[in-house]
Amino acid sequence: MEKQVMVEGMKCANCAAHVEKALNDICGITSATVNLVGKVVHIELAHPVEDEKIKLAISEAGYSVINIK
Repeated sequence: MEKQVMVEGMKCANCAAHVEKALNDICGITSATVNLVGKVVHIELAHPVEDEKIKLAISEAGYSVINIK
């Protein structure tokens, strides 16, 4: 399973690292990779993870979720 998350507020590699770490700490997410230019995070899932958990982790890291597909 995969999800694409549009994130607002990431401006540098350090920002991307914060988002990746926040998401990789969620049980069920096997990989989270940020495309900084596109402001998109590609998430690979071992099992379904609620969008609200993803949004919460990103907002706690200091960024805003625009969309989850």
